[in-house]
Amino acid sequence: MSSTLQASENTPALDDDKPRKTVHYPIVIIGGGAAGITTASLLLKQDPSLTIAIIEPSEKHYYQPGWTLTGGGVFQVEDTVKSQQQVMPKSVTWIIERATEFKPEQNAVLTTGNLQVEYDGLIVCPGIQIDWHLIKGLKDAIGKNGVTSNYSPKYAPYTWESIRNFSGGNALFTYPNTPIKCGGAPQKIMYMADDHFRSKMGLRDRSDVMFLTPNTRMFGVEAYANILGKVAKEREIKVKFAHNLKEIKGEQQEAIFEILENDTPVDEVSIPYNFIHVAPPQSAPDFIKRSPLADPESPYGWVDIHPGTLQHKRYPNIFSLGDASSAPTSKTAAAVRKQAPVVAQNLLSFFNSRPLVSEYDGYTCCPLITGYDKTVMAEFDGYNCQPTSSFPLNPIKERWVMWLMKKHALPWIYWNRMLTGEPFEGNYIKPFRWRG
Repeated sequence: MSSTLQASENTPALDDDKPRKTVHYPIVIIGGGAAGITTASLLLKQDPSLTIAIIEPSEKHYYQPGWTLTGGGVFQVEDTVKSQQQVMPKSVTWIIERATEFKPEQNAVLTTGNLQVEYDGLIVCPGIQIDWHLIKGLKDAIGKNGVTSNYSPKYAPYTWESIRNFSGGNALFTYPNTPIKCGGAPQKIMYMADDHFRSKMGLRDRSDVMFLTPNTRMFGVEAYANILGKVAKEREIKVKFAHNLKEIKGEQQEAIFEILENDTPVDEVSIPYNFIHVAPPQSAPDFIKRSPLADPESPYGWVDIHPGTLQHKRYPNIFSLGDASSAPTSKTAAAVRKQAPVVAQNLLSFFNSRPLVSEYDGYTCCPLITGYDKTVMAEFDGYNCQPTSSFPLNPIKERWVMWLMKKHALPWIYWNRMLTGEPFEGNYIKPFRWRG
């Protein structure tokens, strides 16, 4: 059983007038999500004697890729969550508080409970921040009158409720003008909703399904953008590029979009909706943005790391991975699965004064659901934006077998292999190859 340092039930904001308790751990990990748990597990498999502390305030651990399937009525939100205690490696110390400030010159992190946590090596992976407030009116409108988002377990069930209750009109699906986790998610739910609308007599004929994005193509990798463009055209989904959601007028059921030209707003348009799924703007958590660890060239505050070794550019005993890092690739669980072994190996090499030879190559994967029985398993080299594949199959194709991978195999692999640091070979992979 892991030891814990428990915050009080009503943890106060940092109070500099109170005496601060200082503790020290050789390895400290900020964040108990997929990146933090996986990396801790891998470190302990290489050296069970390591002393590791994980700073994580949440007592629930979510399989976030499952929220799209929750919004599509395939999962219940309860299917996507376990207690943090269930997934926390048993020999770590779990500090149930929030990190609030970095002091890298003193090798220390401050927390909400007036704790100063000192370290020899630090791994920063707190996940991404959802900036609901950057879309005017969204915080007041969401969760009612057809306004929803799968980017929160609070609202994903309402997505399915809204899809089931949709009776026609405009169904809008938006993409923000910032990097986001799981960049395919705004389209996945759109194709599932379109499938559901078509299953009801005459509903699709009295509906306009629209995808609105500030980008100039459907996806960051051209080959996958082309197939998604083809899917949208075949389904008569209206795609509007260079459209950035600026405001939701909940009472009037209107969405205000900036029209962009070379990323600059030149006009705006109001579009009425009966249903709207919003992918909100996202960034690094504020405590990283305002810290010395942030990339000074990025408006989003990502942790400033070398894209290969994942080591911080200015503080060599600090590493980062996952959604909050500056690694220039898509922010997905699949990227974390490849980054975690690199961080684990390189941190141990750093401790032993050896060269950092392990490198992350930019691999990521985004299973692009295009219906209730079809998925494009979009694997690619995120650094060069080129398709790749772990299977002896053409990846640029909708496949039923990849839908089964998304629905059944990937959640099992996440809970039973990725978080435990176990190898991924076998199990679900070989049987799916046999089906072609």
